Amino acid sequence: MIDKLKKTIAKAIKDQGIENPIVNIEHPEDNTFGDFSSNVSLIYSKQLKVNSKELAEKIIVELKKDFENEVKSIEIAGPGFINIKMKEDYFYKAIIDINNLGADVGKISIDANKKIMVEFTDPNPFKIFHIGHLMANTIGESLSRVVEFSNAKVIRACYQGDVGLHVAKTMWAILKNKANFSNENLPLNDRIKFLGDMYVIGTEKYEIDIEAKKEITDINKKIFEKSDAEINIYYKKGRDWSLEYFDTIYKKLGTKFDEFYFESEVSESGAKIVKELLKKGVFENSEGAIIFPGEKYGEHTRVFINSQNLPTYEAKEIGLTMRKFEQFPDLAESIVVTANEQNAYFKVVIAALNIIDSNIAKKVKHLSHGLLRPASGKMSSRKGNVVSADIFLEEFESLVDEKLKDRNFTKDEHEEIRQMIAIAALKYTVLRQAIGGDIIYDPQKAISFEGDSGPYLQYSTVRANAVLIKAKEAGITEAFVNEGQDVGLFEKLLIRFPEVVERSRLDYAPHHIVTYLTNLSSEFNSYYANNKIINADDPLSPYRVLLTKVFVQIMKNGLWILGIKVPNRM
Repeated sequence: MIDKLKKTIAKAIKDQGIENPIVNIEHPEDNTFGDFSSNVSLIYSKQLKVNSKELAEKIIVELKKDFENEVKSIEIAGPGFINIKMKEDYFYKAIIDINNLGADVGKISIDANKKIMVEFTDPNPFKIFHIGHLMANTIGESLSRVVEFSNAKVIRACYQGDVGLHVAKTMWAILKNKANFSNENLPLNDRIKFLGDMYVIGTEKYEIDIEAKKEITDINKKIFEKSDAEINIYYKKGRDWSLEYFDTIYKKLGTKFDEFYFESEVSESGAKIVKELLKKGVFENSEGAIIFPGEKYGEHTRVFINSQNLPTYEAKEIGLTMRKFEQFPDLAESIVVTANEQNAYFKVVIAALNIIDSNIAKKVKHLSHGLLRPASGKMSSRKGNVVSADIFLEEFESLVDEKLKDRNFTKDEHEEIRQMIAIAALKYTVLRQAIGGDIIYDPQKAISFEGDSGPYLQYSTVRANAVLIKAKEAGITEAFVNEGQDVGLFEKLLIRFPEVVERSRLDYAPHHIVTYLTNLSSEFNSYYANNKIINADDPLSPYRVLLTKVFVQIMKNGLWILGIKVPNRM
């Protein structure tokens, strides 16, 4: 309906002399003002040198022509806002259509026949998988699902730094502590803890010990060249342990990657591209290194190959991007999710890509997020006080245990439900606000079954599903009955789900879905409190069951997009 309204309004504006008008239509915050609202007459009245109310009246004439059967009333508010109220039949038809869609409700087609890659999480072997990686995973997975709901073929990708100074620091410490090197018989978590401890030791020595720094720099080169047999053995074991550990976390979070890329695989190709373009003047020599002179292109200068002749992150990123598009030539878009710390770095990389291949550069979309921070402040993986993913999730799970302790669950049920609720708490906390800002989390609020939380959305869905089970037991089947039933905000919110999915896709913003589901759950719970849904003597009971069924399906689909599972009971 929004698209249809936009077309009519745009045509009306064009008829007044504006070539390509941009029309915005919103839902008024106050439901009594109407179902749709537009300020288009205010925007173009100055340009047309006419009174905004007079322009609004001309637009309304066209709207009434095109929407005679759907529109109840159109009014001008204030200096020229156009408020549109729809007839009840419009909402009834939409509810029936949504119910008929079943599990497909909310699916749109704006990405039909497109292949889109989403790269996210990107943990580094030999370093801890921390809550920053949880944040990146949550955002990337949800974006992947938004794109899937838009009818694209999605390729989930993970790019991991398996070479570089962080690996050399860890390897230096391992070589100094060979006697304590963990073996295959120890639990995986113990082996991962050992690697983390070695990284901290190596990092500290690199910063305070000149000799150690020199040795680590030498090890870094040997790892890149694979020229030391002993280092290669320890390196392979540590890398394998890290990847095995990462897989356990991906499984818990509900992510299955289609492609894994590694720095060690794209370093050479990235360096080769940089060196070839050095001859063409795109890159320049500077004090033994090769740089990209970003100032020439509105950015800053960065090193792409260092004085040791090793490619930096920037060169590797060039290699990675070209690898993606070589592997998938029909890729329509490559969405990359990273932390805000990489913003400046990515601007320069994309500036360089624009010169290398502008067609590829325009298909790269970089999205960055802030930090998920505890009250203690910013994390630092170099200092050893980083909050690991395991510890973070265990904190949430232990709080959930307190809420579930008096429930009559079997041990297996309890374990499954506590994990679902903890993951929901995490994902809602991350996705509830626009991507980009830092988030300071409150664990107690995050696991609450009431209000602004993931578990609240789960609980609302479980409650509604229980109503459907009772309706079936009572022999009440959902049906459309509208005798004497006014259309309320609950029905109006239900039919907005597809447009919320579309807005989330166009804005790369899952938080729109979080806000929508939270408002919808609140409205359902109000509806539940004010209406007896199951009542064999009430002719409206089948209609209320129908609304409940549509609500459950929308919640399940919306929560799936957020990466949140719904328990059978809570």
